[in-house]
Amino acid sequence: MTQSADATPETGASLPQFPMRRTCPFSEPREYAEMRANDPVSRAALKVNGKPAWLVTRHEHVRQVLGDSRVSSNLKLPGYPHQFHIPEEMLAQVRLMMLNMDAPEHTAQRRMLIPEFTARRIKEMRPRIQEIVDERVDAMLAAGGPVDLVTALALPVPSLVICELLGVPYEDHAQFEQWSAAMMNHDLSPAEYGAAVQALDMYLDKLVTLKEDEPGDDLISRFLEKNRTEQVADHVDVVTMARLMLVGGHETTANMIALGVLALLQHPEQMAALQADPGLLPGAIEELLRVFSISDSGTARVALEDIEVGGVTIRAGEGILALNNAADHDESVFPEPGRLDIHRKEARSHLAFGYGVHQCIGANLARVELETVYGTLLRRIPGLRLAAGQDELRFKDDAMVYGVYELPVTW
Repeated sequence: MTQSADATPETGASLPQFPMRRTCPFSEPREYAEMRANDPVSRAALKVNGKPAWLVTRHEHVRQVLGDSRVSSNLKLPGYPHQFHIPEEMLAQVRLMMLNMDAPEHTAQRRMLIPEFTARRIKEMRPRIQEIVDERVDAMLAAGGPVDLVTALALPVPSLVICELLGVPYEDHAQFEQWSAAMMNHDLSPAEYGAAVQALDMYLDKLVTLKEDEPGDDLISRFLEKNRTEQVADHVDVVTMARLMLVGGHETTANMIALGVLALLQHPEQMAALQADPGLLPGAIEELLRVFSISDSGTARVALEDIEVGGVTIRAGEGILALNNAADHDESVFPEPGRLDIHRKEARSHLAFGYGVHQCIGANLARVELETVYGTLLRRIPGLRLAAGQDELRFKDDAMVYGVYELPVTW
C-alpha cells in the first residue's frame, strides 16, 4: 500500500530529530539501521527549525532520489530541508553555488569545470601532491612526536593543493580555514553563519577581480577565460564557484585523511596488510570512504512534483535528505557494514561522493590525495601510533562534514 505525506502531521513535534549522532566514529547513527529495516523512507524533524523532511536510508532509494530530475538541489525553493537557520531576508539574497543549481545552469557551469578534474589532469598533479605530502612529513619527523596529525598533515595538504589549483595565496590559509569551519558548523547562529560567508566572499571577490585583470595559470583564471566566450556566469557566480571549490576542496579531504589514519591505527592487522602490499591501497580508500561517508546530509533535495520512493509518495514541495551514510551501511549491498574490510569487493559501490549529476566533481583529486598521504605515512612512518585514547578524541558531531578536531600521534 502506498503511503503519503498526508498521513504525517505537518508539525515536527512528534518526529525524531535530525541530525542524529553516530554511535561511534566507524558507524552510522543507530536510528538509520532501524529505519532501513522498518521504515526506509520516513519523516524526521529538522533540529534547526522543527520542520519535517523525508529521510531516505536504503542504498537503492538514495540512488533513485539523487538520479531523479524531478527533485531539486535549489536551497531557495520552499520545502528545501535547511540544516542552518537562514532568515527569509538573507535567503532571498543568496546566490546559488553550483552545488545548489539545477539544469541548465548547473550543467553549464559543471561543463566548464570538468577539464580541471579529468584523470589526465589529476595524473599531472600527482608529483606536486607527493612533494607537498613529503614536505609535511619531513616537518613532522623533524619536530618529533607527539604531534597533532590534523594541523601537521591532514589540513595543510588539501589546503595547499586546492590553493595552488585555484590560485589562492596559501599564506591566507588560516583565515579561510576559519571561515570554512564556521560555515560547516550546525550550531552557529544565522548572524555568525552569514558573517563567515560574507567574509570569505569579500576575500574571494578581491581575488577574482585581480584575476580578471591579471590572469594566472590556475582554475579561476581559466574559468574566467572560458566564460568570456561561454558567458555562463557573472562575477558573483565566479565568486560563489570559487567558494565552493575552496571550502569543498579542503574541508572534506582533510577530515577523511585524519579519520582514515585513525581507522588504520585502530585496525593494525589491516594497516599491516597495506604496508605489506601497497597495491591494496586504492581498494582500502574506497572502504574508508564508505565507512565514514562524512558528508552524510550534503545531499539535501526538494521534490518538484509528486514522486514515489520505496512505496511512499513524497509530495511536491517536500524536503528530502538522501542519507549516504545510511546507504553505505545498507546490509543488502555491504554485508557486515559496520566492519572495516580493506578487501571488500563491493566497497566502490559507495555513495560517499554522491550520485548523479551532482556527484562530487573533485572525487578523483580526493582519491589521489588520500592515496598519497596514506601511502607515504605507511612507508615513511611505519611505527605511527595514537598518542591518546579514542575516548579523549573530539569528533565533529556538530558539523556538516564529519571528522575529528585533533588526532595526537607519535612513533
